[in-house]
Amino acid sequence: MRVPSDTNARHSLSLIFAMAPPFPGGRARYRGRMRIDTAQGPAEVAVDDVDDPAFLLVLTHGSNGGVDAADLLAVREAALGFGGAVARVLQPFRAAGRRAPGSPVRQDAAWLEVIAALRDRFGDVPLVQGGRSNGARVACRTARAAGAVGVVALAFPLVPPGRPDRSRADELRSAGVEVLVVNGDRDPFGVPDRADATEVVVLPGERHDLDRNPAAVGAAVEPWLRRWTARAPAPGGGAR
Repeated sequence: MRVPSDTNARHSLSLIFAMAPPFPGGRARYRGRMRIDTAQGPAEVAVDDVDDPAFLLVLTHGSNGGVDAADLLAVREAALGFGGAVARVLQPFRAAGRRAPGSPVRQDAAWLEVIAALRDRFGDVPLVQGGRSNGARVACRTARAAGAVGVVALAFPLVPPGRPDRSRADELRSAGVEVLVVNGDRDPFGVPDRADATEVVVLPGERHDLDRNPAAVGAAVEPWLRRWTARAPAPGGGAR
């Protein structure tokens, strides 16, 4: 396990780690929490680490949610099963108790500060970004700047309910990396078109929460993580 200095001038890191039950075969696993200071306030990060991770998956929440959402936990378990490390980020606005992220420019800047701190900790392993709802938007908008190899966009909020003129499809199309979208067919925010992302998986019976069958969410993400574990491009074609 890599333990960084907590005196980095760019990031103030508070770290608490403990051993977790090992994976089958005895591979070491660690769980812990980090606090990362940004210009928008501190972010709180729940980390699942492994020895010599194949990749780093960084996940985040929706506008008024948290990092223990059922779909985020399902993707976390899938990533751990493929030898990845996982960081679930409570963004500064939620850590401060606010329910709205405010300026996308400031939100994205804070996210990139968090990613920089995590890069310092985990080193040069492939980075996958992801999130649900508003967090999926952040992951898409910052993917290129963060140096991510791909994005997992859960419950991507294509249009605000009742406002079809305000599509956010451009955020998917301009990510600059491969994007996997997982949405429910009953999501009131709509479902992205298959041309808007590298792959769009539509789960029957699911609404925006994606909580009826979390195992199906994890199963949808697994083929991509398997490819990223092998340091290969994800299935479904080129980046968009």
